Amino acid sequence: MAHYAFIKDGVVTEVITGIDENSKENLPGDFDSWEEFYLTQRPGQDACLRTSYNTYHNQHLLGGTPFRGNYAGIGFTYDSVNDLFIHPKFFDSWVFDVDSASWKPPIDKPADANDEHDTSKPRKHYDWNEETESWDLIKTYNYNADDEVWE
Repeated sequence: MAHYAFIKDGVVTEVITGIDENSKENLPGDFDSWEEFYLTQRPGQDACLRTSYNTYHNQHLLGGTPFRGNYAGIGFTYDSVNDLFIHPKFFDSWVFDVDSASWKPPIDKPADANDEHDTSKPRKHYDWNEETESWDLIKTYNYNADDEVWE
């Protein structure tokens, strides 16, 4: 099983489940690929490209080879130069990083956020503030070892 994204004017309009691109068996007519065949099923679309369900931020979730940066979704854009599907932009100030196929804030999240969930340190929840282009501390959690919960 494979997934395919239909693209019109550089924007993903639909994602379907289809036949594995590597399987040439049962490929209809004189088509060279399933992408080519599926494109004929959606008149008016500019392209049909395979997308990997297991690729997110240019990492393969199961340890395989990442494919086209991200699993495509409706409203994503397709960057044909870098062959990447790109999530919608979160904030105007964020910039796209090709290597991670993701949007990055202009300044890094504070290092004391403890996103690794180290129970010996507090976890700090920060939200991006677009107006000030900075991170706002929303809440601090401490680990309760007796109950094994963050509170």
